[in-house]
This record gives sequence, structure tokens and C-alpha cells, in this order.
Amino acid sequence: MSENGSVSFERDIRPLFRERDRESMRSYFDLWSYEDVSANAEPILGVLRAGSMPCDGGWPEEQIGLFERWTASGSAA
Repeated sequence: MSENGSVSFERDIRPLFRERDRESMRSYFDLWSYEDVSANAEPILGVLRAGSMPCDGGWPEEQIGLFERWTASGSAA
């Protein structure tokens, strides 16, 4: 997150997705692609909140909050 609190995909969101997360979702969309993640942000947020993504255990609340802020702020690249 930048000093002014803005959240960007490349700096803040993409690094949250590991290679194994990317590979497990590859048949649906690319978690390292801004276009794919921004187009699917609401469903991704839903499964993150439910704790069913990633497959090996949910994200900590702070990471979910960061993804949620990115989505709510317009999903900046």
C-alpha cells in the first residue's frame, strides 16, 4: 500500500497470490493477470471471505481486507 493508502494490483494484490494458487486456478483465470483478477474480483473476494481460497487455508483478515479495499477503490492496476 502506498503512503496515501492507495492499493494497486501490481504492488499489493498480485504478490498475495502464490504460484500454487495461480496454477490451481489457471483453468478459470490467471491470478497474476490484472485483467482477469479485476474482472473476477467480487467472486474471488467471496471465496476469500469464506476461507475456501486458497485451497490449503484461508488468508489472514489483513490480506482479505487489502483485497477488499482494492476492489472497493476501483481495482487500480
